Amino acid sequence: MDNNNRLDFSNRRVLVTAGAAGIGLAIATAFKDFGASVFVTDINPAAVETARAAGFAAAMSDVSDEAQVIELAAAVRSELGGLDVLVNNAGIAGPTGTIDTLDAQAWKSTFEVNVHGQFYCIKHMLPMLREGRDASIVNLSSAAGRLGMAGRSAYSSSKWAVIGLTKTLAIELGEEQIRVNAICPGAVNGPRIEAVIEAKAEMLGRPLAEVSDLYHRQSSLNRLVEAGDIADMAVFLASSLARSVNGQAMAVDGNTEKLY
Repeated sequence: MDNNNRLDFSNRRVLVTAGAAGIGLAIATAFKDFGASVFVTDINPAAVETARAAGFAAAMSDVSDEAQVIELAAAVRSELGGLDVLVNNAGIAGPTGTIDTLDAQAWKSTFEVNVHGQFYCIKHMLPMLREGRDASIVNLSSAAGRLGMAGRSAYSSSKWAVIGLTKTLAIELGEEQIRVNAICPGAVNGPRIEAVIEAKAEMLGRPLAEVSDLYHRQSSLNRLVEAGDIADMAVFLASSLARSVNGQAMAVDGNTEKLY
C-alpha cells in the first residue's frame, strides 16, 4: 500500500486538547494537513478564537473540570459527528523546587491537569471512539515520564502516571482494536521551556545562560526538539502505519539520557 495513502486522514475525526497554541496547534495543523476534521479545545479564549479563524472547530474547555469535559464531548459529537482520534495534549509545567518547598495545591493542580484531565477526556470520549474508525488515543507524557528530574517532582511524577495509564488502557482496549500510545517529548523549543529554564536557574542559583545551555545540550543531538517533531509522531501513531503499535511510550527527545 502507498504510504501516502496510509497517512490519509480525510475520513478521520480528531480532537486535540490544548490544541490552539504551541505543541497542540502543531499537532492539530499536521492532522488537518493530512485531511482530518480537527476539533481543538483550549483554556485560553484568545487562542480558541485564533484557532477558529484558522479554520478549526474549537471550544474553550478546562480538561481538569469533568463537567466541562462532558460538555466538550457533546460539542465534538455535534460538530464532527463522532471521533476517531483523541490526542491528550493538555498539560501544565507545575511547580519547580525541592520537595520540601513545594506548595501542596500546586502539586495537586499539576495532577489535576496532567493526569485527571487525560482520564476525564478518555472516559467521556470513549463512547465515540468505540463507534469510530481505526480508533486511537495518543497521550502526551514527557522525557520526565521515563527519567527523574530534580526540582521537578510534581511534573515528573504526573508524566510517569501518564505512562502507567497508557500501558494499562492499551491492554484494556486492545480487544476493541483501540490503540493507546504515549509520546515522550524532550525539551521542546518555545515559551514554556524558557519559563521552566528560568525557574530552574532561580532554584539552583545559577546563571540563566548556563542552565539554558544545559537544556539545549542535554540530548545527543545537542538541540531542542521542535513542536513539529511531536506532531509528526502523533500523526504516525494514529495512522495505519502504526497499526500494530500499542501501549508504547515513544521518545522524541534526540536521545536524552539525563534531565537537568
